[in-house]
Amino acid sequence: MKKTAFLKRCCFFCAFVFFSSSLAGSLLACKAKSPVIKAIDPKIGEMGDIISIMGEHFGKEQDASYITIAGQEPTSSSYLEWTDTLIRVRLPEFGRTGLISVYKGDQKSNAVLFSNRSKIPEQAQYALASVGPRIDMIKPNSASIGGLISIQGGGFGAMREDRSVRFSWIAENSLLNTENRGETVIEPFDMGLGYELWTSDEIRVRVPDGTVSGAVEIHTAQGNSAPVFFTVEDKPGTKAFRDKRSWIVAYSANILVHDSSTPNTLYLWLPQPAYSSSQPNIELLSRDKEPFVENYRGTTLFQIKDVAAQSNISINVSYVVDVYAVETVVAPQSIRTQNVSLPASYTQSDSLIPSHDPAITARVAEIAGRERNPYIKAQRIYEWIIANIAIQNDPLNNGALDVLEQKQADSYSASLLFCALSRSAGVPAIPVAGVLIDRNRVAHVHYWAEFWIDGFGWVPLDLALGARTAPEFFSLQDDAETWYFGNLDNQRISFSRGQNRLSQMDPRGRLAAHKPDYALQDFWEEAVGGITSYSSLWSDIAIMGMYTQ
Repeated sequence: MKKTAFLKRCCFFCAFVFFSSSLAGSLLACKAKSPVIKAIDPKIGEMGDIISIMGEHFGKEQDASYITIAGQEPTSSSYLEWTDTLIRVRLPEFGRTGLISVYKGDQKSNAVLFSNRSKIPEQAQYALASVGPRIDMIKPNSASIGGLISIQGGGFGAMREDRSVRFSWIAENSLLNTENRGETVIEPFDMGLGYELWTSDEIRVRVPDGTVSGAVEIHTAQGNSAPVFFTVEDKPGTKAFRDKRSWIVAYSANILVHDSSTPNTLYLWLPQPAYSSSQPNIELLSRDKEPFVENYRGTTLFQIKDVAAQSNISINVSYVVDVYAVETVVAPQSIRTQNVSLPASYTQSDSLIPSHDPAITARVAEIAGRERNPYIKAQRIYEWIIANIAIQNDPLNNGALDVLEQKQADSYSASLLFCALSRSAGVPAIPVAGVLIDRNRVAHVHYWAEFWIDGFGWVPLDLALGARTAPEFFSLQDDAETWYFGNLDNQRISFSRGQNRLSQMDPRGRLAAHKPDYALQDFWEEAVGGITSYSSLWSDIAIMGMYTQ
């Protein structure tokens, strides 16, 4: 994260608010029978080649329908065949690396990346005395999402620290009906699914969720390596990121120490917005105290030493967070189990997610039956919860087992139950904590979930919104029950993905946990030494502004 001027990021705010509001209705248009791209062949080619686009709902005839490649439309003479499931078109000379989309009337398909072979960066030859990182080879030079690769070269640095591997990532801007010009980047962000080794001449890293075929480069303080092309192998579906919204958020922690004696120390863990493929850009706007640790497992750790009695302590932070709507199309029959070593925290049973409890295992046996496909199992669990559990807005703060007994849940306990049932069925799953933002820009604490599919990555879902349980003034999708399985809107900010397990700083420290809040972490405060009495007030998330692009 980096500091930036507040005015620099919000100068577009007023200009875009009216624009985005006037288009809100069109963004919620029904997507029934929208064209769907399932595959393209070839994925890498040259201009003049014939490309086949396979899918469904293209229309029996072309009529006024068309495709775009990197935002540009081929001439009518380029189309060779158009059926409801197949389009064949000769690639135009102006074509370049970018997204292919199909347009039918006012409906637009998902997008699939095509790479122009002539634009693929060639591996550079370096002199021995070159400064900065260099990539000699990537082994293997193609892998699926979650796959482990080895990057070999030099100048990487002996430790990772603030260095990173940057993969290609791309988003659409359907507000303007075009694709973003050029690719951007995504870095590994999942604990246990990121870096496995970092030395001066080799990096072993897993391909992060959201990566597309394109350039890979090493980023260090000495500069970036020359990019090397990397291919993401066939995925059992597509994941599209679109309609970016940039939210300006502020929140604080306020502490009043009543009685204390020295020496003493107070530690505060302030959650940070969570980096992910749908929330890839997070910038610190302001902070009125320097932290003890900048990023400690997704939090900013503050240390206050020798606090006097009757002291008031306030820590205020603000961020700009870019959030994309994410839409997935998965072909369950194409899912293949792969050798991806997932962290235990995504699969294990614990007090929060009791996936091994007999009540959970019995229930999932009824729901999933003999089904072996992980996507279909997750879908059945989602549908069972919505059909059988009353999900309400008012917080209940009950657990997964309570939900099975009481048949009532809030977004928190419904997400925990989904994760418990999914893990019991052998499907890795995590709860996600954050806020939903309504039309009045009021943030509401909210929980949703994600489950993992080998070769595809994380699939999002929102049980409460799928059950049409939403805060007042929140804009729901028309087809909420089906849409919120596999898709998410951009009206939310996540602060933790999975349970954030922290370690206390002193074994004698007294820990303070919170009821379910906008982040799911073990504790938020730790008092050490002579602090005998204090009270704390953590503010709600305040939305200070929003703009679109």
